[in-house]
Amino acid sequence: MTTGELNLAHADALVAGLAAAGLRHAVIAPGARSAPLATALLRRPEIRCEVVTDERVAGYFALGLARAAGSPAAVLCTSGTAAANLLPAVMEANLAAVPLLVLTADRPAEAHGWGANQTADQTRLYGSQVRAFHALPVPDASVSTGFLHTMAARLIEDCRASLPGPVHANLPCREPLLPETIPPAPPLPAPIRVVQPTPAFTEAEALAQCLSGRPGAILCGELPATPGFAATIALLAEKLGVPILAEPLSNLRHGAHDRTRILAHQSRVLRQPAALKPEWLLRIGAFPVSRVLERWLAGLDGCEQILVAPPGRWPDPLWRSTTVVRATPMAVVEALLAQRLSAAPSAWLDAWRQAEDGGARAGGEFFEGTVARALIEALPAGGHCFVGNSLAIRAMDAFGGTSAKTLTLHGNRGASGIDGNIATAAGIAAASGAPTAVLIGDQAALHDCGGFRALAGRNVVAVVMDNGGGGIFEHLPLARALPEALLARGWLAPPQVDFRALAAAFGLGFAEVSTRDELPGALATAFTAGGPRVLRVRIDRAASRSGFGRP
Repeated sequence: MTTGELNLAHADALVAGLAAAGLRHAVIAPGARSAPLATALLRRPEIRCEVVTDERVAGYFALGLARAAGSPAAVLCTSGTAAANLLPAVMEANLAAVPLLVLTADRPAEAHGWGANQTADQTRLYGSQVRAFHALPVPDASVSTGFLHTMAARLIEDCRASLPGPVHANLPCREPLLPETIPPAPPLPAPIRVVQPTPAFTEAEALAQCLSGRPGAILCGELPATPGFAATIALLAEKLGVPILAEPLSNLRHGAHDRTRILAHQSRVLRQPAALKPEWLLRIGAFPVSRVLERWLAGLDGCEQILVAPPGRWPDPLWRSTTVVRATPMAVVEALLAQRLSAAPSAWLDAWRQAEDGGARAGGEFFEGTVARALIEALPAGGHCFVGNSLAIRAMDAFGGTSAKTLTLHGNRGASGIDGNIATAAGIAAASGAPTAVLIGDQAALHDCGGFRALAGRNVVAVVMDNGGGGIFEHLPLARALPEALLARGWLAPPQVDFRALAAAFGLGFAEVSTRDELPGALATAFTAGGPRVLRVRIDRAASRSGFGRP
């Protein structure tokens, strides 16, 4: 076989193995060195391919695909700096436990160290950010098809391990990259069955005794949307007579399940000096978004804190856990429901409900909290919403509320960056096929300009809250220390951009609102018309500070 034939045969075998192992989504950033793998992916009918020219956007797009699909998505790029541009998405996938398969094309070993063009050391490029790294051999007649099929199954299993996350495979090849004639794609191999262990949760009886009859609370941080989990944990809260402090990304606030014990305004309630103090706390999911909630947790002296977390993760930066349970949230909740449980005194839950009712009374300012609530009300049932970091997630946490609609909320809270937000939302829309919103600030929108291109043809409404720069910094303690002019210059950094022209450059619909009265109609129009659209919402920074309760 010629070199080009070997390259394509090698790529075809690997990609066929990936498809047999369950890969269904791939994002391709075009390049020459990656041509054999791109060719193999593009003609594999089992894999839906998206082509995105900007590697950073491609990485986040694949991240969004994997988030929404709940299964591995692949991203392919060429050699050199292209691979380096995937690092932000890899970091987020690592910290957020999202199964992302990173395929980087490379030059052969003899090209390295000699000044060859577009050649850089890509060995273990992402360091500790990946679950596994595999350096595949240069295509050669001695490399068996069986090895490539098995390697493909291993790559997918590594992504799906007990702690899902990114996996990097580096794939060198020599020129000529492709044969002169492209043969038909090979058939799929028989899939390799990988049976994962399912350890039982054996401490349910002791834990049930610890929780029963005592004032406690369930705290749920960011969690993937798992069918049936919301109703199951709501039933546990009912039997224990306790509240569920549900963060917006817990995916417990919205749906047809019993929400009578689910609180959505704890970040405002717990500011009070006399905030309620439980005797025990069952923590599930990622560490909380809210600094108010974090400070409350830090003050729970003597409280038994039971943390449910997968192996390899210990989301407890306050070091307050008294018990760590290594099991899935559903397994723990179902095991507890099988035990004899007794409720806390009724006055305990009544006190939380009264505090929740008080916290739900929002002020009259037109600010980010107003937008978050209006967006939830306008988003169609079954829709998805990506919530950006900084003030966007804080607004959704404190003011987004709850609803009977089935909605799925997402966020890149692993590394909490403002890059790649739009691209991630585009990937979510592509994988879910549902109406999708993205709620971000003006700085995040500018940070991911390339992501606007990925919205083309997708039903996404991007709501950009324009508060004139990095408004989050006015809410942080550093704002009290810095002179106003220095804060504005070094942190707020007001962007000078015409968002209407930006939307037009990418062929997106556009509208703008600046008052509370205009917002519901603008959102309704946007979702009725369908995306891709950009809705710019002008926010006064003074109103923002007042709305969040800042001087």
